[in-house]
Amino acid sequence: MGFTKDDFNDIVETAYELTDAKEIYYFFDEIQIIDGWEHFARRMADQKKHVYITGSNAKMLSSEMEKVLGGRYLSQMIMPFSFCETLVYKKIDHDEMAMFTTSKSAKIRRGCQEYVLSGGFPEAQLLKNKREYIKSVYEKVLLGDIIEREKVNNKMALRLMIKKIAETVMHEISFNTLAGNVKATGIKTSTDAMIDYSSYAENAYLLFRNKNYVSKFAEKESTPRFYFYDNGILSLFLIDKQSTLLENAVAVYLKRRFGEEVYYFKSSQTGIDIDFYLPEEKCAIQVAGSIDSAEDRETKSLISFAEKTEGKHRLIIVTNEEERTVNKDDVTIEVIPAFKFFLEKI
Repeated sequence: MGFTKDDFNDIVETAYELTDAKEIYYFFDEIQIIDGWEHFARRMADQKKHVYITGSNAKMLSSEMEKVLGGRYLSQMIMPFSFCETLVYKKIDHDEMAMFTTSKSAKIRRGCQEYVLSGGFPEAQLLKNKREYIKSVYEKVLLGDIIEREKVNNKMALRLMIKKIAETVMHEISFNTLAGNVKATGIKTSTDAMIDYSSYAENAYLLFRNKNYVSKFAEKESTPRFYFYDNGILSLFLIDKQSTLLENAVAVYLKRRFGEEVYYFKSSQTGIDIDFYLPEEKCAIQVAGSIDSAEDRETKSLISFAEKTEGKHRLIIVTNEEERTVNKDDVTIEVIPAFKFFLEKI
């Protein structure tokens, strides 16, 4: 309260009063709250000072930072905890030896189940009522980083769009379809509004999209598959949809590892439909809670992909618990339980 951009100078002076060190490191959290902060940050950058600034507001997006700081910064997106980080935070051993210890392995499996259900927000990890905290985070992102920042007037259309996207995770959906679903509730909207709103949600790091690797440009852009950056927020919209949460958790893991180089692979000509395709890694991944009763169905697209695609690819099915190797038609498919998949390096 009462802090202005001129008061930043007091922090620098105080730092020099406290130490004779040649290198001083400055850490500012939520710096965007102070009007004119960028002038101070640019001056510090020009003086080659070590400055770290963090913020949870959409003003801290790379596109915004480029406007105010030019080329004087390096940005790093910080996502919620990965599964590995949740285990570290909870002090659960998860090295190779722990995997072969019954009691430790059980803790890892249970930790994975909790992670898939509740996500990776650090503050929620040790709370008994995680849902209420996660709901408050969602409302902050929705109301603060989207509605207020983008001046969204049709708030109900935005809420309904996000709800519909949550219900269609695992499936591609067009913006025309989204608009039609929202209109069916009696709320006026348009396809253009759905395009804008989804872009706002992506800019606020609520959603991200995967595109079809084999689609033409227009279809790539207009019919994506959306995923949520955190399973905890997705779970707010779902009732007993373990398969959806598992696929979203896999999507988040791959997004963290490979950024924009993650696609889905769906071809109407060949009938191939694969959840995730990593062209640079030559890897195709399906997600299924279990394949015990549907092995042929779950392996069909991977086998067809292997037969019709040039080069050798690693083929994986991520499951809740099952682990084995499937050999069919000279094709090898690894069946990996989620807790191991999230801890391995592809």
